[in-house]
Amino acid sequence: MSYVVEMLNITKRFGNLVANDNVTLQVKKGEIHALLGENGAGKSTLMSILFGLYNADEGIIKINGQEVQIRNPNDANALRIGMVHQHFKLVDVYTVLENIILGQESTKKWSFLDYEKAHKEVSELCEKYNLKVDLDKKVKDITVSMQQKVEIIKMLYRDADILIFDEPTAVLTPHEIDELMKIIRGFAKDGKTIIIISHKLDEIKQIADRCTILRRGKLVGTVNVADTTIEKLAEMMVGHSISFNVAKKPAEPTKPLLVVKDLSLYKGDKEILSDINFEVRGGEIVGIAGVDGNGQTELINVLTGLTKCQKGQIIFNDVDVTRKSIKEKYEIGMGHIPEDRQKHGLVLDYPLSYNLILQSFKKRPFQKYSILQEKSIFEHSEKLIDKFDIRTSNRSYTLTRSMSGGNQQKAIIAREMSREPNVLFAVQPTRGLDIGAVEYIHKQLVEHRDKGHAILLVSFEIDEVLDLSDRILVMYNGKIVYETTPANTSAYELGLYMTGASGKKGVN
Repeated sequence: MSYVVEMLNITKRFGNLVANDNVTLQVKKGEIHALLGENGAGKSTLMSILFGLYNADEGIIKINGQEVQIRNPNDANALRIGMVHQHFKLVDVYTVLENIILGQESTKKWSFLDYEKAHKEVSELCEKYNLKVDLDKKVKDITVSMQQKVEIIKMLYRDADILIFDEPTAVLTPHEIDELMKIIRGFAKDGKTIIIISHKLDEIKQIADRCTILRRGKLVGTVNVADTTIEKLAEMMVGHSISFNVAKKPAEPTKPLLVVKDLSLYKGDKEILSDINFEVRGGEIVGIAGVDGNGQTELINVLTGLTKCQKGQIIFNDVDVTRKSIKEKYEIGMGHIPEDRQKHGLVLDYPLSYNLILQSFKKRPFQKYSILQEKSIFEHSEKLIDKFDIRTSNRSYTLTRSMSGGNQQKAIIAREMSREPNVLFAVQPTRGLDIGAVEYIHKQLVEHRDKGHAILLVSFEIDEVLDLSDRILVMYNGKIVYETTPANTSAYELGLYMTGASGKKGVN
């Protein structure tokens, strides 16, 4: 049988860590091939080797039956290999068009850039694949899902035939995921070969033809997706059976630990948040459901102090924190798992050990007489690495930037949960995590609730909101439009309110 992509006996080491251990991946032309594994299993490393970001220590790569050397992304582009990374590689201050043509610019007389020609070519690509983007907008001003489309168009502009998607749905809403799936199926129908790195088993079942599973850097096997089950895929991935249900007893709420009164936010003349009122009691998880872009990010930014509160009142544990700084809020008992882990959650050029004490480094036992106590910092870090199964190349000394997205997320969760905050803001807490890690984090959140703490959960995964929440608030157009409980609603009904419906008509 002929394969478009063959990665044979690939081994890649980072110090003492063997990220890929004698891995073989074979992909057929025109198929959608999923690459599945836990966080740190070696999936992104393997695809980074195929795209030329890393060079394998051992093994060979064949494209269309011919052995090739892929030393850098330019070599990959020449072989018509493209990759959409989990963390997008875009320049915020450039326009969409400038990002797409970057490095592939057309020029005219006197070496001036030929924007007119580029605009026409990119517009034709967008039309062909039904990828609607505003080419003249700056990347910093467009949504995450639109940024992903820019990355896809950038790949197509380089005439890629082998398309690699690294966690493509991690930051998308259900509607956006459905749209992306249609686009990917269209690519396969057009004869392109697709490799998707994903943790989402239901999506793999929905879209993939075959699936290769890695575990701790080693090949477990390759299966025909139609011939297996989600449960079997999960077991192959983590090495044991997984529970897909969140085990939790009924909430026993106490007094309100978070109270939000008449909160509004304006950007110029536009009202972003409108008269937000709610409370979260100790011993309960309140979930916010909503389509991305309806004010959830702005609400959390105001509550945590990332954005100044313009109107309204915020109370933590009977203390008015409306005008208090982020530092003061942390000292009163706030915890924050941010939506953007790299921008607001981590200092990427610090080692993991320092990232695990970002809110506590001025306190004992981590500091004494203004001198950091490295032994205490190291011991604290090692304890959290083991408890939360954070996988790294050099444990506490690992540069955080070099860690996989899923393990960066685990580091933030480990840091925030270990501080035992009274009021925890958990925004997309399981984004980019494998099913085993999701199960563990859900358990930790429920245990945190059961200790009497308040949790405000924001998730674009409706199932996660339904499974974890004791009460649910739906946000639409900057307002809370509906309050319910998981027992009294369904994903369908929540979807109606999330898209602006105001009644229960048509609910099953």
